Amino acid sequence: MTEKAEAVLNHMATLDDSDLKGLDADALKLAEMGYKQDLARKYTVLSVLGVGFSLTNSWFGISAALVTGINSGGPVLIIYGIILIALVSVCVGISLSELASAYPNSGESSNMALHMLETFSQSTFKSWHVFVGYQVVNILAFFFNCYGRTLPLLGHISLWTSLISFFIILITVPAKAPTHQHAKFVFANFVNNTGWSQNGIAFIVGLINTNWAFACLDCATHLSEEIHHPEKMIPVAIMGTVAIGFVTSWTFSIAMFFSMTNVDDLSATSTGVPILALFYQALGSKSGAVALEALVMATGIFCLVSCHTWQSRLCWSFARDRGVPFSSYFAVVDRGTGVPIRAHFMSCIIVAIVGCLYLGSSTALGSVIAACIATLYISYSIPVVCLLIRGRNNIPHGPFWMGTLGLVSNIVLLVWTCFTLIMYSFPTLKPVEASNMNYVSAVYGVLILIIFLDWFIRGRHKYRGQAQRHDEVAIAVEQSGHGDAGYVVH
Repeated sequence: MTEKAEAVLNHMATLDDSDLKGLDADALKLAEMGYKQDLARKYTVLSVLGVGFSLTNSWFGISAALVTGINSGGPVLIIYGIILIALVSVCVGISLSELASAYPNSGESSNMALHMLETFSQSTFKSWHVFVGYQVVNILAFFFNCYGRTLPLLGHISLWTSLISFFIILITVPAKAPTHQHAKFVFANFVNNTGWSQNGIAFIVGLINTNWAFACLDCATHLSEEIHHPEKMIPVAIMGTVAIGFVTSWTFSIAMFFSMTNVDDLSATSTGVPILALFYQALGSKSGAVALEALVMATGIFCLVSCHTWQSRLCWSFARDRGVPFSSYFAVVDRGTGVPIRAHFMSCIIVAIVGCLYLGSSTALGSVIAACIATLYISYSIPVVCLLIRGRNNIPHGPFWMGTLGLVSNIVLLVWTCFTLIMYSFPTLKPVEASNMNYVSAVYGVLILIIFLDWFIRGRHKYRGQAQRHDEVAIAVEQSGHGDAGYVVH
């Protein structure tokens, strides 16, 4: 921080109550981190929880995981994999919550890391059917996210759509199933159709399926600048997402496995959607199965809407620190809609481009998707590594601080990140062929190449660090003190 910035921010601390009467405490906290209040704080803790859980949507993730998980461990993988991933996710949630409580801003990982580092120094559907459906839903999710005032309401709707759909399926399927499996089938039946001779390896490579049920736990952190008292509310949303996710996904899995009649039929279903085949087994009615699948689809659409909310904030927050090309264009918050519409549009374009991979190779698309799990953990691990290097007690603690448990959670997160980076790169099927190879390592290589090229060509010259951030925000604070209300929310 330069002397000018420090002087202005120190001056803020000396102002009396009459001077600070019109200033928002959350915006002042944001100013201390070097950021202006550009987004309105319109979310409540429930709406943030709605967005966060709608994106993670654990029971929905498990219903999708059956596509491959049923062949790579079967019931054992799902039932016990959920428990394992949930425990890891508690540690991830604690680590993210501690950092979000100490540094509540939308940039989350990149900004907290920078702060500490600088201080430290096969189916009946044709491919094009799936492609068109993908793009239509992507466009739909784009328009849902174009109006900032409606997003908190959408968060509530997303949460209740997911929970109501969950309870309808949880009650209907076991109640209508003609027979029920015994407990041994549910809790001790291991299925290995992967080609791996070692069941342990089959279980490990299948874990990525249950891991998706607890992905994107950082979603709530990127709404930190759109909720009051984020240092308290964001940890509630993160840990609430993990808790609801475990309860819904585990009970859903148990109910579904008790209700299925033939696991082989699920693996060989012509629809390519095992959960739909399971609904048909239980209900004996195509229309009933389709109705339940419609609930799953509705939940999935709202999941994508929340995903767009998350990714637009990611793009925008990074752009304002000039972390992406054409940052000045993407760092703008549209005053008419109240959202970073340009960053939102660009993220949707990227999603559409990634979807085009499916037309060329579903294996390539699958590798990109698989890479998302490990790269998410890497993004969580970077600020945690910085925290441990600097010292957990050498940063200002937020209201959510877990002490020794936080340290243990940090270590678990780092160990799990290394585990996923290695084990999720293994082929899921053997013998390995070009059509079933896991190309996730190639995805990592491409990402690293893009990052390094952007850094050396553009980023190292333009990235906005802490000193420049504080200079700019200090000027904005100074202007707000002279009647400019464009900075601080009143």
